[in-house]
Amino acid sequence: MKKPRVGIFKLTSCDGCQLSILNMEDELLSIIDLFDIAYFREATDRPLKGEFDISLVEGSISTDWQKKEIINIRWRSRTLITIGACATSGGLQALRNWSSLEGYKKYVYQSPEAINALSTSTPISDHVYVDYELWGCPISTHALSETLVSLILDRKPVIRKYSVCMDCKKKGIPCLLVSKGEPCLGPITLTGCGAICPSLEKPCYGCFGPKENGNIESLLRMFKNMGITQQECIMLLDKMNTYTYRKVRIEQSS
Repeated sequence: MKKPRVGIFKLTSCDGCQLSILNMEDELLSIIDLFDIAYFREATDRPLKGEFDISLVEGSISTDWQKKEIINIRWRSRTLITIGACATSGGLQALRNWSSLEGYKKYVYQSPEAINALSTSTPISDHVYVDYELWGCPISTHALSETLVSLILDRKPVIRKYSVCMDCKKKGIPCLLVSKGEPCLGPITLTGCGAICPSLEKPCYGCFGPKENGNIESLLRMFKNMGITQQECIMLLDKMNTYTYRKVRIEQSS
């Protein structure tokens, strides 16, 4: 049987999700046996040619040329999968959406006039149809393996949709929100990390994005009752998934 042809693409991002793929070790060898990795700029110098059965795309749309590139990638791809917070939610760079790009350029770059960027950073799904989204900063390699194998077997990937709190319960991790009064985003955050931060007695900061139907406003009210200001509440959400958290809050309030 012919191996599915895979392309792995990068837009505006830190490359962390691509590095996660390279760090899959034994799983990576199995993936190479099952798939033809036809394009992977992080790992090979193969030129971009032809069409792909599966395209994995890391990074947000932050420039005009990326808006054109993602349309080209979508046209070449039978199945398009976004990987990581930048591709699914705009990433940390989406913080520019709530401020002035010109101001950032002025204070960060020596020659701001040389920077050609959009005033917003947006997820790929704002521009083209996406078949599957893998959340996280970085992604869960288990979720990636499950999705790729499911495509070969022609079945729907089984990706857990519950909150980080469920992982804490299963692992017997004391609730930081209840026992220590710390502002943990676990109740509204999608599982995927295995509750790494709570297991180290650190509050969840939402790297896997909002859980479906998570009651964000209720949690923020609880934070305020703990003495956290409105501005501090916003800052808790304004990280790598800021774009999606704000979008969900608007939808829930409407």
